[in-house]
Amino acid sequence: MPRRRIGFWYRLAAVICKPPLVVLLRRDWRGIEHIPVEGGFITAVNHNSHIDPFAYAHFQYNTGRVPRFLAKSGLFKKGFVGAAMRGTGQIPVYRESTDALSAFRAAIDAVDRGECVAFYPEGTLTRDPAGWPMTGKTGAARVALQTKCPVIPVAQWGCNELLPPYAKKPHLLPRKTHRVLAGPPVDLTPFYDREMTAELLKEATEVIMAAITRQLEEIRGEKAPETPYDPRRERIEQRRRTQAQTGTQRGGQQAASPVQSAQTAQSAQEEGLGK
Repeated sequence: MPRRRIGFWYRLAAVICKPPLVVLLRRDWRGIEHIPVEGGFITAVNHNSHIDPFAYAHFQYNTGRVPRFLAKSGLFKKGFVGAAMRGTGQIPVYRESTDALSAFRAAIDAVDRGECVAFYPEGTLTRDPAGWPMTGKTGAARVALQTKCPVIPVAQWGCNELLPPYAKKPHLLPRKTHRVLAGPPVDLTPFYDREMTAELLKEATEVIMAAITRQLEEIRGEKAPETPYDPRRERIEQRRRTQAQTGTQRGGQQAASPVQSAQTAQSAQEEGLGK
């Protein structure tokens, strides 16, 4: 594939990042034929390690279609990292509600310019205990339906064995393998030209996440859980468990109060007799 629109900063980043990645990780990359040669598109990628954005960017760089990631706005503000983020054309995400949609507008503009925009639909590292993709956020679906661009589902595995989610120290030995499998474009045509409601975006996102999960099932050679891990549902269940436990403790304390009162009275009486 021809290398297009890579530029100085992306080449510099590759010079810095590729050597340690080559040393630390073997590569098993498949599905490059599904990466479009021309035109704007989205890749939707699972996220299971703090270092997988670098390893995935290495894969994408080698296809000739470099990705534009959505990243926290604070990374763009100063220093070498900020200059590199701006120079490589990454897209800042602002947490403030008034600017929350600016990242999506920038992503739409990038797709319209013929760029690749890489989304981590989960929004953060997976919290699934077995490392499967969680439920996704709707940003990728929103941009895809707005632009009607191809959405390429990409699954990766191996960086999580080098640096597990939320771990502080890498497991360097034995040397791990970074496995990537890019699939054919997700069929979102049933969602085109319809009112972009929250329910529609949720359904389109579920289709995208299911495609990523199928790719990961092929990499891992096993089936994913039927119901994806949902952090929001887990938080609700955790609150219910906590409330139930608190209620049980309070009930136990209330039930024990008469007994405790009797014991206290008896102790006072014994102490009085002792005088």
